[in-house]
Amino acid sequence: MSQLLFRLSERSSRSNVLILKSIRLFSTSPYLTLGIFGEDNTGEEGGGVGDVLLFDAAKEELVTFRDKIVPKEIYSLKLMGASNGWQFHSDRFNDNSVRISNLFSPLASKSNTKIIPLPPLTSMMYGQTNVVWNVAMSSSSPHQDNEEEDCVVAIKFLGRQLSMCRPNRDLEWTNKLIPFVCSQDSNLMYSKSDKRFYLPAPGGNYLCSWDLHLNNDPKFNELVFPNLPELPQSVWELLDSCFREDHWVESPCGQSFLVKWYSHVPPLQRQDPILMVFREDQVTEDGTKNMCYTEDIGDLCIFLSKSEPFCVAASSCPGLKPSSIYLMGSCFAVYDITTGTARHFQPPEGSPVPVPFLPYWLPPFSA
Repeated sequence: MSQLLFRLSERSSRSNVLILKSIRLFSTSPYLTLGIFGEDNTGEEGGGVGDVLLFDAAKEELVTFRDKIVPKEIYSLKLMGASNGWQFHSDRFNDNSVRISNLFSPLASKSNTKIIPLPPLTSMMYGQTNVVWNVAMSSSSPHQDNEEEDCVVAIKFLGRQLSMCRPNRDLEWTNKLIPFVCSQDSNLMYSKSDKRFYLPAPGGNYLCSWDLHLNNDPKFNELVFPNLPELPQSVWELLDSCFREDHWVESPCGQSFLVKWYSHVPPLQRQDPILMVFREDQVTEDGTKNMCYTEDIGDLCIFLSKSEPFCVAASSCPGLKPSSIYLMGSCFAVYDITTGTARHFQPPEGSPVPVPFLPYWLPPFSA
């Protein structure tokens, strides 16, 4: 009998009040960006100046990166998403252009933010570019021209449109028609080991993917679950009543996981999330992936939000909880996979964290 049933009946919510600190030096830890706050004063170059507020996942603290200059090129643009430490900004009211920047990187220059222009977005038939779900990138260095392979960025929109391009290479986006309707239940991600963009299909029984050759058709892999947890029918009915997100995640060593994140509808105050984790165990000759249910992912921890999901070794960032999932969406918490319990984070009183807000997990930064 799986431990999941016991954990569902023995849930206990705990919460931590976060500490707000001002710091100058940052370690290479995963961060949650909460935005830029402060007075709306204009800088010398026509942009703005503000304080970047971040959440340090390893120390479980709010930290402030003060007096960050926001360049005029992105000052009035809307934040679309984040991937590999880069933010995507859109200008929907002008030419529908897109720019990517390292504005929120703690190791970036305060006054010299890197900005890379991308082509204007175009809508395809049966698609739209007004509502973005998430973005993904094949490299963390889109500004370098000497890489062995070009960096490819991809934007997943609600509906059926997927747009891809190579920064500093392409003059227009390559638009793809996703072979199914995408709602708010799965995130696009890039697999470094397979060199493909992956997107779980509705229902979670298939995985759709695209390679870096922008003109190729998508590929499908069937997902088979040989050891689902043994739960009473009433528990399965409870899960069926929840909103579910499917996230495909890859560890630093190339191990793949499917995370099913269940949230109560409507959201209940202080209600713990329910998560199931499946590890890729075997891939058959026809591409079928056997996904085995697990309650232990070892030294790994996973980060899920509206940004591209990612996974790091907890031992690489002292303070991170092994075999855990850090969540930002319907809740702000860290989930222990083994015990099935969650600790919720609460901003301190008087902190500038807005409600609601749409933050993005950013992976560990490197200089």
